[in-house]
Amino acid sequence: MSVTRYPVILVHGIILKDNIFFKSFGKIGKRLKKCGYCVSTAPTDGFGTIENNAAQLKAYVEKVLEKEHAEKVNLIAHSKGGLDSIYMIENLGMEDKVASLTTLCTPHLGSPIASYILGYPKWLLKFIAFWINLWYRIFGDKHPDCLEVCRQLRQREEADVIHFSEKVYCQSYSTTLKRAKDDFIMGIPYIFSKRLEKKDTDGLVAVDSSKFGNYRGNCIEEESVSHSEIVGFMAKRKKKERIIGFYLQLLDELTEMGF
Repeated sequence: MSVTRYPVILVHGIILKDNIFFKSFGKIGKRLKKCGYCVSTAPTDGFGTIENNAAQLKAYVEKVLEKEHAEKVNLIAHSKGGLDSIYMIENLGMEDKVASLTTLCTPHLGSPIASYILGYPKWLLKFIAFWINLWYRIFGDKHPDCLEVCRQLRQREEADVIHFSEKVYCQSYSTTLKRAKDDFIMGIPYIFSKRLEKKDTDGLVAVDSSKFGNYRGNCIEEESVSHSEIVGFMAKRKKKERIIGFYLQLLDELTEMGF
C-alpha cells in the first residue's frame, strides 16, 4: 500500500485535546499509523485563541518537517482546528510548508451557539471562563482564553471569511446529526442549533458553515454522525469503524493526488 508523500498532522478543535486520559482523535491516529501513514497530532491548547494556537501549530509543523526531513505536511483539522490552520497558513508564512488542508466540521461562518452564549451577562461569562481556563491550565494549556475563543467562533457573514492561499489544496467535509437521540453528548446542543438556524447541523456547526474550498459533502453519507463522533469520541463500535474507514479513504485520495 502506498502512503502520502508528506507527513499528516491532525489538528484538534476546542475542548478535546491529547492528555493522559484520552486522545483528541481517539484511536484514529493509532490506526492510521498501523496502516503505514506518518501521522501525529498537534499539541495545541484546548481553549487557546486562533492566534495562539496558530503559533503553536506553526512550531509543531516545523518540528515535524525537521524530524521527517519533509518539505511540506498535510493537515487534517477538526472544528476550530481548521480556523487555527488557516490563520497559520495565511498570516504566519506557512503557505509553502502545507501541501493540503482538509477541514472537518469547521465553523468557517461561525456557530450560532457561540453567539447565543455571548448574550449571557458579562459577569457570568467571566466567572465561567475563569474556571474553564483554570482547569485547562491544569490539563496543559499554556494560554487558555475560552471567552475570547467564544467571541472568535460567533456567527459572521460570508464576506468576513478569510481569503485562502491558492498554493495550498483545500477541501472540506461536514457531518449531519439527524436526531438528538443519536448522540447523548451532542443531543442538547443539537436541539439549540436546530432551533437557532433551522438547518442541517452536526450539533454545533451547520453544514453550510462547514463549506470551504473544495466542499466534499458529509464525511459519511446517509449516516447520522455528530460533531464529536467524527473524531471518534463516544462513537459506537460499528460507526467508529466507518469513521476510521473515512480517514483511510481520505489519505488514499491525498496519496493519489501526490500529497
